[in-house]
Amino acid sequence: MRFGNRIAELRNDRHMTQEDLAQKLGISRAALSHYENNRREPDHEITQKLADLFKVSVDYLMGRSQNQSMDLTLEAREFIDSLELSDQDILDKFSLTIDGTRLSQEEAKRFIAFIRAERSMR
Repeated sequence: MRFGNRIAELRNDRHMTQEDLAQKLGISRAALSHYENNRREPDHEITQKLADLFKVSVDYLMGRSQNQSMDLTLEAREFIDSLELSDQDILDKFSLTIDGTRLSQEEAKRFIAFIRAERSMR
């Protein structure tokens, strides 16, 4: 099942109109219609809002899973938590480059700090 079909199915199962859902998402009804008819795909933010609103996983919305559940097993949660790297781990394990030029240790630290500051402002 395609992404748009999943959105339409979930919306219809909850007896919502396109106007209702579009309003909850903060988008136009026309934009939602484009998504449901597979003419366009929503950006990450709208995809996440859809998953949260319908209480399904993004994988389910994208058609990568038949399981609607957003709940992760304990093993999956522990694995995901272990993926978080410290700043030093990132610098030790990865070579960050921009425009083909490797960032110095100091530039990479400033880059990481910039991203964190930007995210905290959202």
